Amino acid sequence: MTKNIGIVLFDGVEELDAIGPWEVLSTWTHHFPDDGYAVSCVSRSGGPVLCAKGLVVQAHRSFDDAPPLDVLVHPGGHGVRPLVQDDDWLNWVRRQRDVVPLMTSVCTGSLVYAAAGLLSHRPATTHWASLDWLTTLDPTIDVRREERFVDDGDIITASGVSAGIDMALHLISRLAGVDRAREIRRYIQYDPAPPV
Repeated sequence: MTKNIGIVLFDGVEELDAIGPWEVLSTWTHHFPDDGYAVSCVSRSGGPVLCAKGLVVQAHRSFDDAPPLDVLVHPGGHGVRPLVQDDDWLNWVRRQRDVVPLMTSVCTGSLVYAAAGLLSHRPATTHWASLDWLTTLDPTIDVRREERFVDDGDIITASGVSAGIDMALHLISRLAGVDRAREIRRYIQYDPAPPV
């Protein structure tokens, strides 16, 4: 039986927060279907989503018609600001926590998890510019300021933007093994060497 990974989309989502993990995870699921995973994008109502910098992307499914998820990826971006005060959104996130075995976030997506109460008394991270906001939302969070991503078992939070790629490769390592993650890393030629 196929296991489902859902990447959440919303207006104002940071492009790379969503598309980076999509690239990693969809490369994996397309090249290794026998591993038993599928990935899709979900949004509140389905349909097109306007990202933070103007890219328009199409969600595959709405929240209501998405398959049961085994992994949820919640990106960040400027669109998170209204979501941390959106009771309907936060309640949806809490309902996912009740049924989804592994919740992950990228960048300020962890702020949504914090606002929903998912990170209470747990280690977590977010984009460097929002680390204090994470503490403000829930002072019990053990904020990891220097870590690229934090794996706390059933919740993984990644720091800013490009860290979603690292987190997605780590996710493959957890779900299908280190060798598979290395194959995908090589295939997408992800070997950061900053120019400055």
